[in-house]
Amino acid sequence: MKKIKLDIVGLSYSQTQSGAYALVLGEMGGNRRLPIIIGGFEAQAIAVEIEKMQPSRPLTHDLFKTFADNFQINIQEVLIYNLVDGIFFAKLVCSNGDKTFDIDSRTSDAVALAVRFGAPIYVYDFIMDAAGIVIESNDFAFLENLEGLHKENTMTSAASTEKENAPTSPYRTMSNEQLEMNLKKAIEAEQYETAAKIRDEIDRRKNG
Repeated sequence: MKKIKLDIVGLSYSQTQSGAYALVLGEMGGNRRLPIIIGGFEAQAIAVEIEKMQPSRPLTHDLFKTFADNFQINIQEVLIYNLVDGIFFAKLVCSNGDKTFDIDSRTSDAVALAVRFGAPIYVYDFIMDAAGIVIESNDFAFLENLEGLHKENTMTSAASTEKENAPTSPYRTMSNEQLEMNLKKAIEAEQYETAAKIRDEIDRRKNG
C-alpha cells in the first residue's frame, strides 16, 4: 500500500465535541487534510512541543522520550495504518540500532511523540481516500489557539479556556458546493463523524 507523508497544519478546539480538539494533518505537497478528534491532554502535549515550551515538570510524552533516549530507542516514523468505525489506528516504527519493531499506539499519542523525535508521519492512501477532505486553497492551513494549551492545566480547564475563544470551524472556508461534495463523500465512506461536522456547517449557514 502507498504511504502518504503528513504534516501538522491545524490544532483547534472541536466545534462538535466538548472538551476535545481537532488535530488536522495535511498531505505534503497535496491539498487533502485529515481531521482527527483528540483529547485535551494530547492536544496540550502536541502544542507544548510545537511551540518549544518548557513545562516545569516533564509531561508523559517527554518522559517517554527521555526513557527511550536512555535505552537508545528511536522512533523512525509514525504510521496511521487503519480506520475502523471512525477510529484511527497508528503504530510507532522503532529501532534500537539492531532491529526494527512496531509498537501499537493511539494516533494522538503517536503524533505527540513524532514531534518530539522529529519523526515523519505517514498514512496509507486508502485512509486518506476515505477520510481526507479536499481543500482548494491554503485557507485551511493553520496552527491556532495553542496559547491555552501551554500551561499545565487539567483537560477541563484547558478545554474551557479554548471554548471561550473558540476558533472558526475549518469548514467555514469551503464553498457550499465543496461542503455538499465532501458531505456526500463522507457518507459514502461511512465517515459519519466527519459527515456530522460538515452537516453542522451546512445547517449553520441555512440558519443564518
